[in-house]
Amino acid sequence: MVLPWLDSSARYGNTPSLQEARRFCRQLARSHYENFLVTTFFLPSHLRQHFYNIYAYCRISDDLGDRSGDPQLALALLRRWEEELQACFRGQGRHPVFVALQETIGAYQIPIQPFADLLEAFRRDQVKRRYRTYEELLDYCRYSANPVGRLVLYLGGYRDPERQLLSDHTCTALQLANHWQDIHGDLTQLDRVYLPSEDMQQFSYEEDDLRAQRCDERFVRLMQLEIGRARELFYKGLKLSDTIDPRLALDIELFGRCGLELLKQIEAVHYDIFRRRPTLSKWTRIRLLASCWRTQHSRKTLF
Repeated sequence: MVLPWLDSSARYGNTPSLQEARRFCRQLARSHYENFLVTTFFLPSHLRQHFYNIYAYCRISDDLGDRSGDPQLALALLRRWEEELQACFRGQGRHPVFVALQETIGAYQIPIQPFADLLEAFRRDQVKRRYRTYEELLDYCRYSANPVGRLVLYLGGYRDPERQLLSDHTCTALQLANHWQDIHGDLTQLDRVYLPSEDMQQFSYEEDDLRAQRCDERFVRLMQLEIGRARELFYKGLKLSDTIDPRLALDIELFGRCGLELLKQIEAVHYDIFRRRPTLSKWTRIRLLASCWRTQHSRKTLF
């Protein structure tokens, strides 16, 4: 399933044209989001394709790690993908994602590090399946999530540490929210537990309880702790939207608001993510988009 995405020759024969590459990324981005909109119509038009290009890179990188079905195969695929990334930075991109990314990287002078950091996270997923402390989990998020926000900031022309830190708060919180949404699937399908074992021990909740899908008082208290941490990070990160171009700020704030809503959905099912996996409906996303627009419009003139 993942190999056709990695080997563009199966579809294009030779290196695709820039137009073909752009279309590939655009179609992938528009068809794969679940909880979060990749872009909105408020985003400046000159940034939309670049958002699609970055999303396509992140999406395929993630799938190469998670959908191969074998850790050794995943590591091999990720090594090959990293070789393609390095070729891209030499101006020799061949896969449609990297043909499109060359334009983005050149236009905004984006360094290779955030792209490489994401691959480090997906490699870690193949060899590290448990986390002892919350600090260990945060270090994982530094690679798996925070680079995405920094890439978005580069598109807005922002490179300063202050904004990057605010972005890191939101991205880490989004990663945590997704982990808490997918606790059951991560364990049963990927044999991964992102709940820190130290936290589980604090509430006398064992991995056997997790496998048995026990949503009792111990699990509720554990989830309240983890959701509280994520919510605090989201609120810290929301300050970023006050410091950037209002048209970009709307999309940035939407990421945070969607994440906060996902935490509410987990609470709404009384933390029993085993029986019902919380997600954001299309109408919920539209409602949040409208709310973010009203907030941004009351602060600044968007148009």
